[in-house]
Amino acid sequence: MCDRKAVIQKTDMSKDMQHDAVECAKQALEKYNSEQDMASYIKGEFDKKYNLTWHCFVGRNLACYVSFEKKHFIYFYFGQMAILLFKSG
Repeated sequence: MCDRKAVIQKTDMSKDMQHDAVECAKQALEKYNSEQDMASYIKGEFDKKYNLTWHCFVGRNLACYVSFEKKHFIYFYFGQMAILLFKSG
């Protein structure tokens, strides 16, 4: 799955932060089988690198509407797996 290219649907992050999000998601997809574990890993890495408080959703059928801090939102796919990552709070 991680051989596929990330397809970014929507973001307001800097290019560097987008790159970090995609790379972090690749690592999570390679490391874990559970969507919950993937989301936990991505959230934890972003909390460490970019300070609290990040939220992450991972799954094949996502529908949501969230509030987020400006310049801290990305929604992208690897194949059919969607990743939503944002900072709030």
